[in-house]
Amino acid sequence: MNKGSIRTFGILAMVLAGFLLSGCVPGGMADGTARIVVTTNILGDVTKNLVGGAAEVSTLMKPNADPHSFEISAREASQLSHADLLVSNGMGLEEGLEQHLESAAASGTRRFVAGDHLEPIAYDPEAGNNAPDPHFWMDPARMLDVIDALTTELRAVEGMDQQQLERASASFREQVVQLDRRMSDSFALIPSERRALVTNHHVFGYLAERFDFRVIGAVIPGGTTLASPSAADLKDLADAIRQAHVPAIFADSSQPDRLVQALARESEVQVEVIELFTESLTEPGQGAFNYLEMMATNTERITRGLG
Repeated sequence: MNKGSIRTFGILAMVLAGFLLSGCVPGGMADGTARIVVTTNILGDVTKNLVGGAAEVSTLMKPNADPHSFEISAREASQLSHADLLVSNGMGLEEGLEQHLESAAASGTRRFVAGDHLEPIAYDPEAGNNAPDPHFWMDPARMLDVIDALTTELRAVEGMDQQQLERASASFREQVVQLDRRMSDSFALIPSERRALVTNHHVFGYLAERFDFRVIGAVIPGGTTLASPSAADLKDLADAIRQAHVPAIFADSSQPDRLVQALARESEVQVEVIELFTESLTEPGQGAFNYLEMMATNTERITRGLG
């Protein structure tokens, strides 16, 4: 072997060693285990439950973060292209992350976009906002559509333990089916005239459609937490609350509730402000450590607040 060949071989060995040490070998982990990277922590929890121990799952979004505005480090962005599968929500939810997702896809990383596998609804057609609502997870039936599609995608990932995947995905799917039934039973206790929802911003469209609620409005207009309400917005919503006799309004746990408190004062009626978990999971012990706990907590609080 000549000196040039020896030098080239040495460089390649160093590069490979770097990949092995970082766990970022192209096409998966150093030991051949499939590597799945997920954007939001809600989808991250769902993916981990579907996979069981059949693959390595990494979630980019930290607990109690806002999916509309969270960002990732340069190191995390560079690792996206080394995943066997990149799972994202889509429909405009990961506003600060889309350029990184597109870059990873352009480099050849396989993508699963949840929004491509369900029938989306519009935010508020009456207000002229026909953009797709990304908060599909508020409806367990639509989450089941995503679960079925994601399970199919996971079967095709190289290095996946197929038997473990089938056991884990079947078990978790049944748990979501049971969740849907419990939510239906709980919401049935709320009188029809009290099934009215007001929150920080528009997150309840899917839940309202699935369980027969009316969405009175949101403090923040549009579909993103990055917008701000005007004085006229608050006045119109306060008028609607008085007319609907809403007993409670709901504040998202990842957002300050001062605007909701101000709205409660503006409406000049007795309105309870109740915290819900709508866009992010939490740390253990905070009420929404996983998807099933988040939805169970929300169901109990909505039923108590409006029942």
